[in-house]
Amino acid sequence: MRFKPGFCRICDHPISPFMDFGDMPIGNGFLSLDGFETEYFYKMKVAVCERCFTFQVVEVPDPKKMFHSNYAYFASTSHYMVKHFQEMSERLIDDLKLDENSLVVEIGCNDGITLKNFVEARVPSIGIEPSSNVAEKARSKGIKVLDKFFNLETANTLVEEVGNADLFIATNTMHHIEDINSVFAGVKELLKPKGVMVQEDPYLGDMLKLVSYDQIYAEHMYLWSITSLNNVLARHGLEIFDIERNKFHGGCMRYYICHKGAFSPTEQFLKQQNKEVKLGIKEAKTYHKFRLMCEESRDKLVNKVSEIRESGKKIVGYGATAKSATIINYCNLTCEDIPCIFDSTDFKQGKYSPGAHIPVLPAEQFKDEKPDFAILFAWNHFKEINDKEKDFERYGGEWVIPIGQLPK
Repeated sequence: MRFKPGFCRICDHPISPFMDFGDMPIGNGFLSLDGFETEYFYKMKVAVCERCFTFQVVEVPDPKKMFHSNYAYFASTSHYMVKHFQEMSERLIDDLKLDENSLVVEIGCNDGITLKNFVEARVPSIGIEPSSNVAEKARSKGIKVLDKFFNLETANTLVEEVGNADLFIATNTMHHIEDINSVFAGVKELLKPKGVMVQEDPYLGDMLKLVSYDQIYAEHMYLWSITSLNNVLARHGLEIFDIERNKFHGGCMRYYICHKGAFSPTEQFLKQQNKEVKLGIKEAKTYHKFRLMCEESRDKLVNKVSEIRESGKKIVGYGATAKSATIINYCNLTCEDIPCIFDSTDFKQGKYSPGAHIPVLPAEQFKDEKPDFAILFAWNHFKEINDKEKDFERYGGEWVIPIGQLPK
């Protein structure tokens, strides 16, 4: 289902963009030389619905342009994320008392970073993953994976074939889906009466605080808050009953969701809900201020890169992330500004960044390059990367953080 431009994809209320990032490529669309001439671009504008308060990219590409056999994100490349989802899985197995008679379903299971923990614990589980290359990686870990998009039809098929789910997981996924109502309609049908959905995504409140505008790209078509998420959940008889915050991906919120009335709301959920009022989630002036701060952040980075180049010193990029596509193209950075980006993902190495076509080189070569400065596009993995590249600062290298500030 495709949506009418200028209308909220959640509640169909008219929306107007408050910020225009210009022409943008697909964030994870790393490409070979022969793909330059046919590269796809879209107009990236963002808006907040005045009725349901959902922060969203106004017009998004067809999902098949973003999630396919050449999808370039493999979650398990980060050891920190592997540990994070292992700990989450172990807690859920214990708290929900999951066993061989339970059923876990994960949407956007990627390379199996989470579900492998349930497989190892002998808890029956099924992954839903439309990108066939990462789905195949998950299958190699013994996970049953369906190569498709999740919606009400998929949910009904699962109920008929395997029954209802005790746990439905969606980590870094629910901001990727254009027709989000169809997903929550499916969750409503799939969950047992006391079943729980666990959703974890980058949090709008953290993005506003950190001015981390690189969280916005086609695949991140929504930035959720408690306010906006509960509004869409209410349309499907679901609600948030608990939350947890963490610092991954520059600030994430984990939401615990159930059928309406199945569990009582926790104190920490109610406190965070009140904090959103003070943050101004529902106020237009909040987003006007955010736009001005993004422009200030952009100008600061552009000036920094210019100063480094004019001084004759060497600057490179580190972390060929989807986030980097937003920064590079919004700031109009080119190969002349940044001659290369180093990255640890085999799939991206030897390819070129979306839009600016900056070469991506193996992270192992970073030590040999000995740059004076490195723009850390993967700033949300600062500790992990800084630990790995200890020699960089020892010989006088300096990390350049491309957003407003690092999370504390």
